[in-house]
Amino acid sequence: MIDIESLAMVFGTRTLWRDVDLTVRRGEMLALVGPSGSGKSTLLNCLGLLDRPSAGTIRYEGRDITRFGRGDARRYRRDTLGYLFQHYALIENATVAENLDVVARPRRSTPGEGEGSRWWRGKDRSGAAVAEALDRVGLAGREKEAIHHLSGGEQQRVALARLMVQRPALVLADEPTGALDEDNTTVVMDILREMSGAGCAVVIATHDASVRDRCDAVYAVHESTVVRSPATATATATAPATEGAGATG
Repeated sequence: MIDIESLAMVFGTRTLWRDVDLTVRRGEMLALVGPSGSGKSTLLNCLGLLDRPSAGTIRYEGRDITRFGRGDARRYRRDTLGYLFQHYALIENATVAENLDVVARPRRSTPGEGEGSRWWRGKDRSGAAVAEALDRVGLAGREKEAIHHLSGGEQQRVALARLMVQRPALVLADEPTGALDEDNTTVVMDILREMSGAGCAVVIATHDASVRDRCDAVYAVHESTVVRSPATATATATAPATEGAGATG
């Protein structure tokens, strides 16, 4: 689904990382691990076209998204991506249902998008889909509640339900369990695994060893390099068949 080649990010005299080559396959959960400030979030932002790399290419379904103009970039973010952040990114003065309704609408395909990425096409994205997603995350009947009345863990579950309604081809998750307890972390990871099993690719920046150990591939971001680490036995057992990939700086 995604091929990254010779990617680099330079800020002034500092090279955050360079010569990054990696592949994200459809149905794969991939973890980016490393110390704070190493560039995990920046790499996610490049995948989401929120940041532009200093050099290299990112191809989605064969098309170089780093060359997208403003319109194509907007459509790519709208039609392909789903985000899950540590701080939820919800509309705080709106209700739970209103936050989910934002994504509960039909979408056009991204330019150059392959048929295999459209696993969400034909799915029910109506009010029934919203209710089903909220039930799945343990928030059934809370549709009319204001976001600012919810706890942090409940808000993260709303953000997770939003992904379930949206059904993106690619999920970018930045420390999605950083503020959660063990039970809520399990809910998040179970649903992300279900989404990857249905064909969605998931890329997670994390410090959480329990999250890392459930991923199919792990890349360490450290000292200007991005290097593949061995996947855990648990993750490997559920991983799709892949070829080796990695990068050194």
